[in-house]
Amino acid sequence: MDDIWVTALSTYSSTREKILEHRFISEITAELWRRGHFDFAVSHSEVDNAGYDVIVEVGEVIRHIQLKAMQSGGARRQFGLQLRLQDKVSACAIVMLHNPRTLAIEGWRFFGGAPGSKIPDLGDRAVRHTKGNRTGFKADRPALRNVLLSTFEAVTDIEQLVDRLFGEAALGIEVGAV
Repeated sequence: MDDIWVTALSTYSSTREKILEHRFISEITAELWRRGHFDFAVSHSEVDNAGYDVIVEVGEVIRHIQLKAMQSGGARRQFGLQLRLQDKVSACAIVMLHNPRTLAIEGWRFFGGAPGSKIPDLGDRAVRHTKGNRTGFKADRPALRNVLLSTFEAVTDIEQLVDRLFGEAALGIEVGAV
């Protein structure tokens, strides 16, 4: 991969995150539409301390979703998840595995429970700041917990992800059904 793409992943990380968030929303809602389920809602968190990035509501299921990004083939093995996710029914975290050049989503990882149930325990492994203070000390980030990628469920495609997120609420109607 050219150095320009490697540099862009960190230099323009906020831009990358927004593009991937839009792709996530587009793919989820397009799959709901394809299934004939037109009654859904999407909301965004305006601040980063709420524990989630987007809320997707389908029928009676309301999912507070924290999105994480990882380039396909990347070496990252853990993600910092907000403790406030534990306060929300049906909260979950989704890792979007993406192509670093095109930002196409190439895979998904899911961490959460069934619709209507709480997210699994996030554990007690606190996240540390990546940058030290002036003395080099890296303090804990008490609102975040490190969760191993291996505890996320591999999801094969968008159809399976929608099933995992919304269960029976996402079934919609069959095309041609009366």
